[in-house]
Amino acid sequence: MSARVPHVPVAQGTTRFVGATLIDGTGAPPSADAEVEVRDGVLTYAGPRRPDADGAVRTVDLSGSFLMPGFVDAHVHLAMLPHPPETQRQWFPEEGALEVAAALRSTLLAGVTTARDLDGLTPGYRNAIAHGTTTGPRLHLAIAMLSPTGGHADPVLPNGTLPAWATRSGMPAAGIVDTEDDVVRTVRELVRTGADAIKVCTSGGVGSPNDLPGDAGLPVEHVRLIAELVAARGGRPITAHALTDAAVRAAVLGGAASIEHGYDLSDATISLMLEHGTVLVPTLSTLMRELDPSTTSPERLRDRAELQRRGLDAVRRAVAAGVPVALGTDAGVHPHGRNLRELAWLVEAGLDPLAAIRAGTLQGARLLGLDEHLGSVEPGKLADLVVTTVNPLTAIDRMADDGAVTMVVQAGRVLG
Repeated sequence: MSARVPHVPVAQGTTRFVGATLIDGTGAPPSADAEVEVRDGVLTYAGPRRPDADGAVRTVDLSGSFLMPGFVDAHVHLAMLPHPPETQRQWFPEEGALEVAAALRSTLLAGVTTARDLDGLTPGYRNAIAHGTTTGPRLHLAIAMLSPTGGHADPVLPNGTLPAWATRSGMPAAGIVDTEDDVVRTVRELVRTGADAIKVCTSGGVGSPNDLPGDAGLPVEHVRLIAELVAARGGRPITAHALTDAAVRAAVLGGAASIEHGYDLSDATISLMLEHGTVLVPTLSTLMRELDPSTTSPERLRDRAELQRRGLDAVRRAVAAGVPVALGTDAGVHPHGRNLRELAWLVEAGLDPLAAIRAGTLQGARLLGLDEHLGSVEPGKLADLVVTTVNPLTAIDRMADDGAVTMVVQAGRVLG
């Protein structure tokens, strides 16, 4: 399904980027001493370097660097900020908005030119980027995620109060659905507000106030109902937060296009994902992050180690079986601006570096329905580019280091 391409300001004029090793995002072998030409924000040439053109054409020499497509992070939470909840409670609305703007900018300058925010951002941020009021990735939004009362999307504490972060001005209302009528109303409200995707929780979650990862979330019947609703309104992909094998099966059978996390996959469910063409977004950066042993109980550390062992094994088996994988970090839980750390985890899970780059570019664009316009360095596509001095084929674990990304180009505009 082709989706609406989020608007961003477009550079005018022609620019040639020459001398870099081109990794085009398709999985093709690298091309040394390449040339990429951009005219009015669109790629017009990508291939071997040509003789120098008219001196009136701006030329950027990238010799010694590597040039790739702009990356797509298919799972972020840009409204989840690294400040104590009580501090956030005291912010004026504009303080919260500016903090989100800073997270948007750091994500873009890290090399992520397109992102899918799966709970927490309203379309106002997408509009601000389109208008040039702030800089950030092209945004696809879920706005809110859906779960039953007491499920992963429900922030209400057992005593009926809200945690401090949930009271911050501008946060979307939680998507709590228990009946078919709730599902119909809430999905229609999200579509009306401008959601690009619908996120469902078919399992509980880590850190939820009222449920556990092994708890059931939305049933398969509700996922199917959502699929029918969005199909009647032009189509929007459904993605599912799913931490158990049963939750993944419910999501796949209900019509979800992708699975977020998927840390408990049986071989039978992996086969089911292959049958349905379901994409896995494993968010390994969040799964494999280390907890502080000085503030975490030994029991919690043991549980975490077991989840990491089981989760990495599940993802490795899915990769080995050929399940399509897209890059997603769960940034917000994982630090903003360190998104490309996920590339090394994808290699750890069994992808080679070229395939990991493809997962973070063309495959992510395809999942969002944007691959006609984004995700690879090919003529006719929008000029979203990332330049690095790190060789991602031999040192992909350094792609998230400070200074690793030396230039980001979005719609032909050089941003850093």
